[in-house]
Amino acid sequence: MGKDKNPTTPPPPSYAAAGATVALARTRQVWVPGPVIVGAGPSGLATAACLKARGVPSLVLEKDACVAALWRHRTYERFRLHLPRCFCELPLAPFPPGTPPYPTRDQFVAYLDGYAWAFGIEPRLGARIRSAAYDAAIGFWRVTADEGSEGGATATEFVLRWLVVATGENAEPAWPEGVEGMNGYRGVVMHTSSYKKGDEFRGKNVLVVGCGNSGMEVSLDLCNNGAKASMVVRDKLHVLPREILGISTFGLSVFLLRWLPIKRVDSVLLFFSRLILGDTEKYGLPRPKIGPLQIKSSTGKTPVLDIGALRKIKNGEIKKEILQVVPAINRFTENGVEFLDGHREDFDAVIFATGYKSNVPSWLKIMDQWTEAFASPTAAHRSSSDHGA
Repeated sequence: MGKDKNPTTPPPPSYAAAGATVALARTRQVWVPGPVIVGAGPSGLATAACLKARGVPSLVLEKDACVAALWRHRTYERFRLHLPRCFCELPLAPFPPGTPPYPTRDQFVAYLDGYAWAFGIEPRLGARIRSAAYDAAIGFWRVTADEGSEGGATATEFVLRWLVVATGENAEPAWPEGVEGMNGYRGVVMHTSSYKKGDEFRGKNVLVVGCGNSGMEVSLDLCNNGAKASMVVRDKLHVLPREILGISTFGLSVFLLRWLPIKRVDSVLLFFSRLILGDTEKYGLPRPKIGPLQIKSSTGKTPVLDIGALRKIKNGEIKKEILQVVPAINRFTENGVEFLDGHREDFDAVIFATGYKSNVPSWLKIMDQWTEAFASPTAAHRSSSDHGA
């Protein structure tokens, strides 16, 4: 984000030689001669690798104790990438031979671990960013991070010319605000970021709030593991098949957009979707009037790529497990919820599949159009697409 193109620019006079550390009580200052990358997920690792390949050293700061923490700890066991591996591999290193077209969570995490090892990327782990601000007086960024245990954390101020924000749009779970009665509900309440596998809910009546990619997959997983799942659909949405005529729907879209306007590509996608999936409105999933790619372009909201949940909704019953679509929640009761249409139902658990949000506005201390975009409604829709797409 800095403007200077020379990665070896010396530190300002107030700092000693490159790499020097100045102890000030429980705060210390560190001069970083190269870029600082915040986040050791796919984007941060790719940026560090590309810089290193060009001889530019960098420092990666990661708040968790490992790389790819989101994929490693906040995805469910049955998770697979929604897009083919060719669209998900990082620069300079393809997936290893034998990787399936849609890698599993564990395969993707292993790939990211191997990527970091291959390029010698060693992030500074456990560095929780408190603030990042550009100091115009000296022409440098000041990035403050808390390191160490919560009780005895030490604040470190990194001083640098170039800052790369690679924390992604899915840094924090997004929870709905102002749902009446949630604190008095006696069942289990969780976000999909904490959901691991459906057999933990075998024989239970579970409500999934949200029908994005995570909501659909969690509902499917619950059904496949003997739970009765109900799914709240609050808005109109586009459900597309993951593949059309054996070709990735995403890949087909990318190809068609080279030759056709976005509205025409939307027409092609919706034609095949109706042919393959049928009329989704019959099953409580009405489509918006605007096409899926136009919505993605204008709001950031991603269409759902169906991998089997829609079939269960159509069938209504798979053995004794039912997946049904229900209206939005009005309020929680002691043992369940009351829906907007007035009817009540008891649930053993409520799982919020309400997406994720960026945490950048809480620590990046610059107010311009770029940071304001993170806090806008568009950004909320964008992050609600979940991390699987």
